[in-house]
Amino acid sequence: MKTAFYIARRYLISKKSVNVINIISGVSVAGVTVGTFALVVILSIFNGLDVTIKSMFSSFDPEIKITASIGKSFDLKEGSFDAIKQMPEVASVTPVIEEDALLNYGNRQYFATIKGVPADYLAVSGLDSSIITSGKFMLEENQIPYAVVGQGVAYFLSVGLNFSDPIHIYTLKKGTRGRPDLANAFIHSSIYASGIFANQQEIDSKYVFVPFEFAKGLFEMNNKVSAVEIGLKKGFSDKDVKNKISALLGNKFKIKTQFEQHELFYKVMESEKWAIFLILGLILVIASFNILGSLSMLIIDKKADIAILQSMGANQKLIRTIFLFEGWLISLFGAIFGLVLGIFVCWLQIEFGILQVPGNDGSFIFTSYPIEVRITDFLAIFLLVSGIGFLAAWYPIRFISGKYLSNPVK
Repeated sequence: MKTAFYIARRYLISKKSVNVINIISGVSVAGVTVGTFALVVILSIFNGLDVTIKSMFSSFDPEIKITASIGKSFDLKEGSFDAIKQMPEVASVTPVIEEDALLNYGNRQYFATIKGVPADYLAVSGLDSSIITSGKFMLEENQIPYAVVGQGVAYFLSVGLNFSDPIHIYTLKKGTRGRPDLANAFIHSSIYASGIFANQQEIDSKYVFVPFEFAKGLFEMNNKVSAVEIGLKKGFSDKDVKNKISALLGNKFKIKTQFEQHELFYKVMESEKWAIFLILGLILVIASFNILGSLSMLIIDKKADIAILQSMGANQKLIRTIFLFEGWLISLFGAIFGLVLGIFVCWLQIEFGILQVPGNDGSFIFTSYPIEVRITDFLAIFLLVSGIGFLAAWYPIRFISGKYLSNPVK
């Protein structure tokens, strides 16, 4: 094996009798390098986008959310929520009310989701860091309720924070059937906006936060809630806690982890990433045809060397191993160069944000593409390139070398 590797290395770096073989070998290394580089950069960008979007959801969505299996609301007395509060893994248990309503501000109207939360809601969420403009996350002051409005909702309604005009909220009374009577079928309430939050477009254009008691009266919830949000202490697995809560509550409730609340979205993100991986892998396969051509021409060029090696006692297996190592070295050098170049470009993007988001007017959550480098991606890329390189080298050795071996030993 050492002899085969030594000769293959000499063949790779030595000048060939036909200069085009050197050019094709260089193109082979360059093709593998570019393909590997592209995989590293694009997968790292997907990782960065994935982490960024998950962080936005994590500041809004609870680690575990409990809703009713049947219907839109439930009574807290129906479940063992006091026992859940006593669990050592649980940091907070927050009842919330979520219902759709019609908002009116000035001469504009908009349908949004009103989310009623307790006064200490900021202690179990990260939305305070999402407040923009001159507002603040204030739900109540001097027993006066206030609303915190999503940026998208505020944009459509042209909501201001000057407290000169309140937001009017309309919702149907419970038990209303058929065609509603505009005179008495709606519950109307008004509230001033204290702040505007910006988290994620889908959320910003949908939600308005109000005090829990305000939402309770507005939607006639009495002792019912729409959901219970569970916050966990650091170091505990949401899946393990979910299983414990399921054992306590039974089948009356749906219990979802943060991932399960956006399961489809996360699966689409993951599938897109690996689809890109396979597409670029296919491009690497095409680029590796250069290896096949390079080895084929090298075998033809080294017919005299092959004859000399055979006269010295080298068998067919050793000669094939030499050219197999030659193909592997081309793939290996290309993979190493591509990985190093990809890591360097990712570092430049992380440190200096060279690749900017086109058309960014400040409304995006990031100005340059986020990057996250993962060792598992490097391992997957290296294995892919190595596997393609092995197949690209094995084919010409298996089907061509025998033709040019004089008196091959079988």
